[in-house]
Amino acid sequence: MTVPAVSFEFFPPKNLEASFKLWDTVQVLAPLAPRFVSVTYGAGGTTRDLTRDAVATLHKHMGLNTAAHLTCVNATREETLAVADSFAEAGVTELVALRGDPPKGAGQFSVHPGGFANSIELVEALADKGKFTIRVGAYPEPHPESADTAADVAWLKRKFQAGADEAITQFFFETETFLRFRDDCARAGITKPIVPGIMPIENWKGMRKFAAGCGAAFPDSLVDMFEKADRDGRADLLATALCTEMCDRLLSEGVENLHFYTLNKPELTRDVCHALGVTPQSRLENVA
Repeated sequence: MTVPAVSFEFFPPKNLEASFKLWDTVQVLAPLAPRFVSVTYGAGGTTRDLTRDAVATLHKHMGLNTAAHLTCVNATREETLAVADSFAEAGVTELVALRGDPPKGAGQFSVHPGGFANSIELVEALADKGKFTIRVGAYPEPHPESADTAADVAWLKRKFQAGADEAITQFFFETETFLRFRDDCARAGITKPIVPGIMPIENWKGMRKFAAGCGAAFPDSLVDMFEKADRDGRADLLATALCTEMCDRLLSEGVENLHFYTLNKPELTRDVCHALGVTPQSRLENVA
């Protein structure tokens, strides 16, 4: 079996307890030698300073290749690019450039006065600086504000043309969802890497609601399986098996990199990685 290169997404802590949780998560997953780890922004850019602090800490003290999320929300162009420059000054030159979600209760995204109108403008400005590796989001199922998948593919192509280096997809729960999207992108002439975003199902009821808000289909078959697994006390075992099976299928279809959304809960992600052959020993051997 091909051993994938993996990366992990964390979110910045908002209090002391959450700081310990992030540290514990990093301690569990860092030995797997990830390609990079990323740190998110909160909705509406609410965790901008926390993100900057978490990124700097992971980069400086853990020696991890760290990518910072950067959004267009609630900031002027100058303010956003100043944040990007501050990351570079701290030695972090990998960014995940996103339009970003509006603050809770704000409805749809609205352009900040003097701010970037969308992710394409942000990518162009970052690429012009010539010092960043730029990743962007991709949507194998239609974005909630998109007309259809074709529109999402066209938008992704424009982000690559603007200077993006790689895309990470929204999470999905059926392998075919990603494979169809990858084929659509190839037919559109996209040749840059598209990495599947993987979300192990930590809490299936909560995940079902979360997925609905993100435009990701949660199949009825999963509901049936998890209801039965809950009765038997085997939900985590089922989640690990399903995620491992999906990742294994992706690898068999030529995927080389997997990006895990950890939600700062490392156990399921670690178990899936181990099942795929990504262990501290094997990853270190591959790097050596």
